[in-house]
Amino acid sequence: MATETNDLGPLPKRITGGCLCGKITYEIKFPENHNFAESSGTCQCTQCRKSTSSLFFMYHRVPYSSLTWTSPSLSTHLKNYYCSEGRARGFCGDCGTFLYWRREAGPNISVAIGTVDPLYLFGEGHEATNGEVPKEGFGKALAYGGGGHEWVKNEIKGVTDDLKIVGAGKDGRGERVLTE
Repeated sequence: MATETNDLGPLPKRITGGCLCGKITYEIKFPENHNFAESSGTCQCTQCRKSTSSLFFMYHRVPYSSLTWTSPSLSTHLKNYYCSEGRARGFCGDCGTFLYWRREAGPNISVAIGTVDPLYLFGEGHEATNGEVPKEGFGKALAYGGGGHEWVKNEIKGVTDDLKIVGAGKDGRGERVLTE
């Protein structure tokens, strides 16, 4: 059952997600002490822009041990691309969906928010969950953006430098070095 918090709304105990073609799927079971506010963030580095085809990469970081790949033929479809040594960008080799960024020597994985199933992200189909998922889903808890902004030196003046979710405005902005 979801629990309420003041700022983030209901918090999930678990979520599922996967790629566009459905050949790669996962489940995340959140640790009891998971800090949802500090685990979501964005990155505006050129590598993230290119691999996501978006102005910024929105992620939710979890311990890798919390993620279970549920695809029967994962090794056939999951591919990794290495822009930087020891840092994997995971994607589906069939449909091309970007799934995660991961420092292979670290304990965490940054899962692409867009790969979370609609039920958990915005509540599509919540009626069938017997209260496990609220009407609005868990999008705010998963995509709050309060965990930092990995790289803002590449902000686009007049476009991404003004978006609250990527650290603009009175909330401030700043480059954060990724620590795992």
